[in-house]
Amino acid sequence: MERIYTQDDPIFMGYLKTLLVAEGIECIVRNELLIGGSGELPPNECWPELWVLHAADVERARTVVNTALTNSSGASESWECPRCGEKCESQFTACWQCGSLPR
Repeated sequence: MERIYTQDDPIFMGYLKTLLVAEGIECIVRNELLIGGSGELPPNECWPELWVLHAADVERARTVVNTALTNSSGASESWECPRCGEKCESQFTACWQCGSLPR
């Protein structure tokens, strides 16, 4: 098991976990409820952490997370679904027609 990402936004961490699960990567988010301990504990020690369960999936998981971080920075490029060929606008993280993820 290896931690691959941490930040203070639990909603975004849930989004990243969803992306990894959609790719077939087993993962967990730790410290989801620890944010309430901020003040008694150092704030960054309370941030949610994304952990990948299998070492063989770590590099692929990092790629998925890095792609999500890049795409969340306001990119406005459309993309074509690799499965069905549907043109999707940049705000879609999965094909609205068939549910596939961009590669």
